[in-house]
Amino acid sequence: QVQLVESGGGLVQPGGSLRLSCQASGSIFSIYAMGWYRQAPGKQRESVAAITRGGSTNYADSVKGRFTISRDNAKNTVYLQMNSLKPEDTAVYYCNADRVLTVQLGAPYEDDYWGQGTQVTVSS
Repeated sequence: QVQLVESGGGLVQPGGSLRLSCQASGSIFSIYAMGWYRQAPGKQRESVAAITRGGSTNYADSVKGRFTISRDNAKNTVYLQMNSLKPEDTAVYYCNADRVLTVQLGAPYEDDYWGQGTQVTVSS
């Protein structure tokens, strides 16, 4: 069973910084991509940033230049450094692991997984 555990959310003032972490655990052979999504009250979940195993990244236009995603493949961990935070960044942030390869019942098995979410609140 694969689990994603997030940490690092909290309350910060506008202009401040936070660093989110997400570690995937379980009998994992590989993870193609890991990323962060967010969902604000009354809005749909949206992609924030993603990074492949090879290090290719992409960002939502709203966070380019402020957020940086990074990854430690050996630890199956992804990070999101968030700087210059704005009130509109307030949301629950979810970690996603895409195309996670494990072995189940002796056969390779690939699936996607989500973390439980961590609240980020930007307010003075």
